Amino acid sequence: MRENNLLEKLVETSPGMEIWWDSSPVVFDNWCHKMLSKAKESDKEILHRQFGRMINKEKPEASLFRGVTTNPPLSLEAIKDDKPYWSEVAAELIRKNPGIDKESLFWLLYKSVVKRGSDMFLPLFEKTGYREGFLSGQVDPRKLFDKEAMLKQAGELAAINPNVMVKVPGTKEGYEVIETLTAQGIATNNTLSFVLPQLMDCARSVQRGLEKARKDKRDLTRWRSVITHMEARYGDLGGLRDFAREKGIELSEGDVRLAELAIFKKAYRLLKEKGYPSKLLSCSLRVGPKVDGLMRLWHLEEKAGANIVVTCPPSFIDDVINFPGQETISFVKGRIDQEIPKDLLDKLLRIPYFERAFAEDGYTRDEYNSHPSLVKTAEQFSKATGEMVEFAGKCLTEFTRA
Repeated sequence: MRENNLLEKLVETSPGMEIWWDSSPVVFDNWCHKMLSKAKESDKEILHRQFGRMINKEKPEASLFRGVTTNPPLSLEAIKDDKPYWSEVAAELIRKNPGIDKESLFWLLYKSVVKRGSDMFLPLFEKTGYREGFLSGQVDPRKLFDKEAMLKQAGELAAINPNVMVKVPGTKEGYEVIETLTAQGIATNNTLSFVLPQLMDCARSVQRGLEKARKDKRDLTRWRSVITHMEARYGDLGGLRDFAREKGIELSEGDVRLAELAIFKKAYRLLKEKGYPSKLLSCSLRVGPKVDGLMRLWHLEEKAGANIVVTCPPSFIDDVINFPGQETISFVKGRIDQEIPKDLLDKLLRIPYFERAFAEDGYTRDEYNSHPSLVKTAEQFSKATGEMVEFAGKCLTEFTRA
C-alpha cells in the first residue's frame, strides 16, 4: 500500500478541489476500526496515518475531508451504527417533550444526528473563515413537493449550527426554496439533481437569491452554494441503458460512465463561463469501467484539475484505498476540460433520455418532478426516512413500557 491514497493524489493535481465525507461523521471512527481490522498487517500503519489525515483532529485545516454530505439513508446508518447511544438520545428527547408522537420524535432525532456531526466539523469551519467545514442536512424527502414544509424545515436545520448547509431537492418547488434561502443568506446544497437543466436552473436560482440578499444587505459571511450531480443515479438508477435499447442502441458500462461525465463536464464549463457563484458537487460515484483488462476510475480520473467538490461514501473510499493496480491510475491536470469522444456523444444524442439531459433547455421545471432518476431516488430516501420514523416509534414504545 502506498503512503498517499488516490484521493490525496487527485487533490494534488486539482487546485480548489474539495473531498467531502458522504456519511455522518459520527460513524467515522467505527469505520476506521473496521477498515483496520480487515487490513493486511503490513498496511495497518499506512492506513492509520491516512485516516489521521482524512479528519485531522489536531489540525483541522489540514484535513483531507473539507466538508460532509448526509441524507436520510446515511443518517439511518449512523443510528444503526450505535443503536444504544441513539436510543438513549431518543429517551432523553421523549422525557423533554411529553406527549410527543413518532413523527415529531423522528425529526428531533434527525436534527440530533445533524447537530452531532456538524459539531465535529465546526473547528474546520472556523479555521477556514467559514468557507469549508459545512455539513449538509437534508429536508424530509417525503416533502419534496411541499414548498412551505421545506422552508420551515430548512429554517430549523440552518439554526442547528452555523456550518449546517441545507440540502434541498431539485424539484420545481425545491428551486423556489433554494432561491428563497439564498436570499436569506442560508447555505444550500441542491440534491436530487441529475440533468443539465436542473443544474443550470439551480445556478440561476442561486444567482437571483444572492442578488436579493445583497440588495437587502444580508450577512453572507457564512453563505455558500453547491450543486450536486448524482452521476450513477442518472445513468444506472434512471435506466440509461434501458432507454438506449428502446432506440436499438447497446451501451457498455464505460459508455454509461462517460454519458454521466458528459453532463457533469458541460455543467462545469457553463458555470465557469457564466461566472455563477455555485460550486459543482460530484456524487454517486462508481469504480470502473474495465478497459483492456484493467480497472479504471473514470469518475475520478475525468475530473482531474476541476475546482469542484467530490463527496465520497465510506464504501467508495474503501474501494479507492484498496484499488487494484493503483500504479495504472494517473491524474492529468486539465482532464476535466476534455470532452468525451465525439462518436460516443453522437450515439448518446440519439437517445432522448440523454439528449434532453444534455441540453440546457431539455426539461422545464414542471418536468423535473417526474424524471425517473428523481422519482426512484426520492422513493429510496423516503423509505429510509420511514425506517427512521419506525425507529423513533420503537423508542417511544420502549419508553412507555419502562
